[in-house]
Amino acid sequence: MELDSLSTLIALTLGVGWASGINLYAAVLALGLAGTTGYADLPTGLELVENPFVIAAAGVMYLVEFCADKIPGVDSAWDALHTFIRLPAGALLAAGIVGDQGPVMEALAGLAGGGLAASTHAAKAGGRALINTSPEPFSNWATSITEDIGVFGGVWLMLNHPWVFVGCLVIFVLLLIWLLPKLWRAIRYLFKKIGALFGGATPEPLETTTFDQKTVSRKKPN
Repeated sequence: MELDSLSTLIALTLGVGWASGINLYAAVLALGLAGTTGYADLPTGLELVENPFVIAAAGVMYLVEFCADKIPGVDSAWDALHTFIRLPAGALLAAGIVGDQGPVMEALAGLAGGGLAASTHAAKAGGRALINTSPEPFSNWATSITEDIGVFGGVWLMLNHPWVFVGCLVIFVLLLIWLLPKLWRAIRYLFKKIGALFGGATPEPLETTTFDQKTVSRKKPN
């Protein structure tokens, strides 16, 4: 296998998982159009996305998601529903790309694709939940458009400059490892505040850290 083919295969295998967690329909639409127009020679396992009916369906669903992502509250409900769609789709697309390399590679690709889809989906859904605490809709619009540009740009990068995409993906994953625990704590705090409105205990501020049942408050900067 030539280096260019190998690099593209690696980038696509990881990239479809990454993109599926952010916007599955945009990723399928971009790959399908790239393949059917002859812009890119997709692996055998991605031939399905070149089907005109698949491209049309992905286009329609992308338009639906484009609108849903702009509406506070609706975007979080959409993300919750797509927990059961984005994750398996990312795994299946990644596994399909290396399907002709044997069952072991197919299983490893599926795990990588599903794991990346789960990570990016968790970051997107969690971030949207926090953004929805803001009353204005402009942050939802800006975030949604940025995500779409990121997916379409990522597909272009993985097809044209695969090693650059892999390098960017490594940096992205490292940032995600740092971000997800903070995001999870912020979401838990948000749900505790909502619970307090219905008679639950008032949550401690996020700046407070507990060690061995002794509370140490971090001083806020002036």
